[in-house]
Amino acid sequence: MTTESPATRVLLIEDDPNIVDLIRANLHVRGFDTVVSRDGSRALPLLETELPDIVLLDLMLPGADGFELCRAIREHSTVGIIVVSARGGERDKVTALNMGADDYLTKPFGIEELLARIAATLRRTRPAPPVDAQPPLIRLGPVEVDLASRRVTRDGVEIHLTPTELALLRELATNRGKVLTHAQLLRRVWGPGYETETEYVRVYVRRLRAKLELDGDPPLIVTQPRAGYRLEPEPAR
Repeated sequence: MTTESPATRVLLIEDDPNIVDLIRANLHVRGFDTVVSRDGSRALPLLETELPDIVLLDLMLPGADGFELCRAIREHSTVGIIVVSARGGERDKVTALNMGADDYLTKPFGIEELLARIAATLRRTRPAPPVDAQPPLIRLGPVEVDLASRRVTRDGVEIHLTPTELALLRELATNRGKVLTHAQLLRRVWGPGYETETEYVRVYVRRLRAKLELDGDPPLIVTQPRAGYRLEPEPAR
């Protein structure tokens, strides 16, 4: 006897009833389970009780600051967060990414684009196990990256990374010493179609540096001007 895997659960935090109906209906026919919060006050309790696989978050909610809500969700969980907002400015996008969002989609949007972004985010938050060709443990000075257990430590102390941060670090670490361009990192970490979203890489490299590097340390992630990023090659033995 086989058991069916549970439906992917989406927490939709949105106050516009037309958008709620549009998203919920399209997700339903594709087998998703959608939980809706029409204001920010119920979002965190629903995050704990419903255990969603992904969050779709509007920034302009009644009685709540969408950016602060994004930050609070990220502090509570590593769940994938896609901001879906009418605020299309680059500053808003960068702020949302800094607050922990994995992706940013501007209204109005096509439902196929939304579905593609949900799929891309879920691939990062529920990735396949590392393949045998990847080393199980990578040492970067005081930082150790265990790809098998998806665990990162510095001097033995665990560092909590989001799935997107870990995916970016994995790409850099498994290509140590090699310059990876913005487009390569976007395609490999976020997926096809993200190659022009260069601010995503910049924000997430800053997030990794803040978590992995200490003041006075040599840089772990090196910026190659007008090219991309690389990790320093492994020291010769």
